[in-house]
Amino acid sequence: MLIGIPKELASGENRVAIIPTDAKKLIRAGATMQIEAGLGLGSGFSDQEYIDAGATVSSDRNAILASAEIILRISKPSIDEISQMKAGCIHISYLDPFNEHSLIKAFRDQGVSAISMEMIPRSTRSQKMDALSSQASLAGYVMVLLATTRLPRILPMMMTPAGTLKPSTVFIIGAGVAGLQAIATAKRLGAKVVAFDTRSVVAEQVRSLGGKFLEIDLGETGQTKDGYALALTDEQLKLQLEGQKKQIAESDIVITTAQLFGRKPPVLVTSDMIKGMKPGSVIVDMAAESGGNVEGSVAGETVVVDGVTIIGDGNWSNFVSRDASQMYSSNLFNLVDEGWNGDDKKMVIDMENDILQGCVITHGGEIVNETIQKLIN
Repeated sequence: MLIGIPKELASGENRVAIIPTDAKKLIRAGATMQIEAGLGLGSGFSDQEYIDAGATVSSDRNAILASAEIILRISKPSIDEISQMKAGCIHISYLDPFNEHSLIKAFRDQGVSAISMEMIPRSTRSQKMDALSSQASLAGYVMVLLATTRLPRILPMMMTPAGTLKPSTVFIIGAGVAGLQAIATAKRLGAKVVAFDTRSVVAEQVRSLGGKFLEIDLGETGQTKDGYALALTDEQLKLQLEGQKKQIAESDIVITTAQLFGRKPPVLVTSDMIKGMKPGSVIVDMAAESGGNVEGSVAGETVVVDGVTIIGDGNWSNFVSRDASQMYSSNLFNLVDEGWNGDDKKMVIDMENDILQGCVITHGGEIVNETIQKLIN
């Protein structure tokens, strides 16, 4: 089974879908592999490393797309690229299926089996394939480091002959995978860390990392079966904003990580709150690319509003692209391995498989994911 891996075309994207180590594992399992020339250079992987792993290198991107039986990548393809793929091909990448309806229809009409990395179920068995979590963990680390480069203070307390410097306060809103890693990173750097999440069940996790959990009574809240926070009512969101306003004003760094899967994220830091912050403070908006948690944040940019720096760069794990590539590559390898038939040496889409049930969007010329099917219909 021929696996094709094209280069990522998004501006500034340095991550790679498969690193040489995992390429070698797939080839040992019986696959053949063709990569686009220069595939891994952004993360420090040479073409020769892929050749040594057993892959071939081609400069003809269109030929790779047209001949591959499995295509592995990070970003979603263009509709024009889908039209070049052969019927029965398996395409695995991020797809944003809740919003990219034309893309999903194109996969269906082309007879391509499309697997969405965002839709990997949150279960114990699928953890090693969960790219959202692996990349979010790195994002939590990166966001803290980016904030420190913009903050005109140090994070830890420092006692010197010239006087004592108090520790900076970091407030993290949302204690999911990214938030918890941000808490751990800020704490290691010596900051005073406070965090809030609408799911009170994560309070103990926050405390175990050395953070203080901000208590705000929102009434009945909860999470989905996959561990995502449920959307708040308008009244609950108002209570949250009022409850965290004082903490935001007292913080040197605020990091927001609240995202609603498939929907616009809630605004958690208003213009009024920004005006109440100390000059030189920093906000990092993890959700800037999908609508933003912070009023005034700009996707892909760092701006200054009322003396407060707001970072909305996005694609956070790309800042540490080599490690991000290693983790994403491992996620992809484990997903392909989940469906790999060792006797026939190919990946088989088994819709009885509990993991594939959730992440296969199109197969056999149909939209097979019920949630996406209903949404598009």
